[in-house]
Amino acid sequence: MEKIEAIKEFGGWLNRYRHRSSACACDMTFSVYLPPAAATEKVPVVYWLSGLTCTDDNFRVKAGAQRYAAELGLALVIPDTSPRGAEAPDVPERYDLGQGAGFYVNATQEPWARHYRMYDYVTRELPALVEANLPVTAARSITGHSMGGHGALICALKEPGRYRSVSAFAPICHPMACGWGQGCFKAYLGNDREAWAAYDAVRLIEAGAEAIPLLIDQGTADEFLAQQLHPESLERVCAARDFPLTLRWQDRYDHSYHFIATFIGEHLAYHAGILRETRTAEAVAKPAAR
Repeated sequence: MEKIEAIKEFGGWLNRYRHRSSACACDMTFSVYLPPAAATEKVPVVYWLSGLTCTDDNFRVKAGAQRYAAELGLALVIPDTSPRGAEAPDVPERYDLGQGAGFYVNATQEPWARHYRMYDYVTRELPALVEANLPVTAARSITGHSMGGHGALICALKEPGRYRSVSAFAPICHPMACGWGQGCFKAYLGNDREAWAAYDAVRLIEAGAEAIPLLIDQGTADEFLAQQLHPESLERVCAARDFPLTLRWQDRYDHSYHFIATFIGEHLAYHAGILRETRTAEAVAKPAAR
């Protein structure tokens, strides 16, 4: 992978990389924040998945997360939201389909199937690349916003043990029931709605996904709450299955990065605590070297 940018922040480094992706069959760009601790030891990673229309730049510029990551000793890995460039198909007149709207699925339909494999990219290719080339451990957590919150939930639910913790900001909880999800799922996955269920958090929990605690913040003034996000559906299925969900309703917050910036420190502290506990437990369980 090629480093194309390096900016010093809070004693660490915000780097941007470009590489040829086998999952997406195009060049992909992603950002990584390495905290000061990464200069002397490997650190755990929190993956951030962004929402519709975003690139890696939105989160790293607007969320204010690097200050907290520096203090907590966390690396942040921030992928793009879809394949890019002339090779990747697009619908330029639509913001909710094509480039900027990968929905973190593996597409099966033409013309999307060759490039739109963001699920494999996020869960397999990108972690392998990061862990092989940067001072990070294999201890991972995942979080995201809106479409990226959907991505964080499905990655954690579909990959037991791959992520130590998961959280989300205003996630699309039930994409099969909203316009954004229906439009993209039909294009990327075809007309069989049962194929869609493999990428729907509500349906995954209904089908018996292994329990992992879910932390979600949702603003009450979110302009997309009623039509697109459906947190009540997630709350209902979690209650029915006794699935561990903490859904925090944040009074008068909207869908913007102002909302994310307000609570990102709490989310990173949540992940850091779990990653630290797991790391300590593993160290205790590991036999002493002779």
